[in-house]
Amino acid sequence: MIGAITAALNQRYAPPALSSVEYLVIAGGGGASSGGGGAGGYRESTLAVSTGVAYTVTIGAGGAGGSYTGAKGAQGNNSVFSSITAAEGGGGGQVNFQNAGAGGSGGGGARASALATVGAAGNTPSTSPAQGYKGGDGLQSAPAYPGGGGGGSSAVGVNASGTTGGNGGAGTTSSINGTSTTRAGGGGGATDTGYTPGLGGSGGGGAAATTGTPGAGTVNTGSGGGGSNNGTGGAGGSGLVIIAYPDTYAAATLTNLTYTQPTRSGYRVYQITASASGTITF
Repeated sequence: MIGAITAALNQRYAPPALSSVEYLVIAGGGGASSGGGGAGGYRESTLAVSTGVAYTVTIGAGGAGGSYTGAKGAQGNNSVFSSITAAEGGGGGQVNFQNAGAGGSGGGGARASALATVGAAGNTPSTSPAQGYKGGDGLQSAPAYPGGGGGGSSAVGVNASGTTGGNGGAGTTSSINGTSTTRAGGGGGATDTGYTPGLGGSGGGGAAATTGTPGAGTVNTGSGGGGSNNGTGGAGGSGLVIIAYPDTYAAATLTNLTYTQPTRSGYRVYQITASASGTITF
């Protein structure tokens, strides 16, 4: 009798099971060529979960930069948490008629190209709210022949103008890990030597360069790489997954994931920076 009463009381006063978590999922950013690389798709919301279920987590790598005369920037790679997929960032356009790539955010249009000056579409595939924006357009006009900036997670890449390469589109700010941080900016578009290359978008976008090495997208921000005038464009930054939920619930179990646990008052936070067929179980 006493045992039955105790069991009933335990059931009555047992805390409810965890039913949802906050998430931020950012894909790998696109590499640049002469046009700036687009940021990886950026998705932030809440997701219903069940205890005891292993949910897949994948961190997308950034795309490699493309040679100015050889190839457009490579696409980034998708990042995944359970049913949520953030789409790869689009590669920047290349001078020999290789169009910029569409993706979470689109790559910037090439400089000095007869066919490939238009920035590529962002939010591809479409999500609501949008996971990213279009890349900026390049120009065929002498003497600078500037390239467009890659799209960012909160703004389109800037179109090239006059003798100035387009700046990368701005990133998005989140405090999911307890610290206000901006991520997923687009890369800047290149120009000919002696003119003004585009800057990277806020949140880690790479700056373009007329000489020397352009900037890469910052690691674990999903930002796009910066364009190059006559070499190889900057690589896109790798993606990121952050998961948070109230600390009144038990700690999660993470398998084959590289992560840290930032401090956010009242929450458990898992900031995942690399994965190898990884899972998280609540």
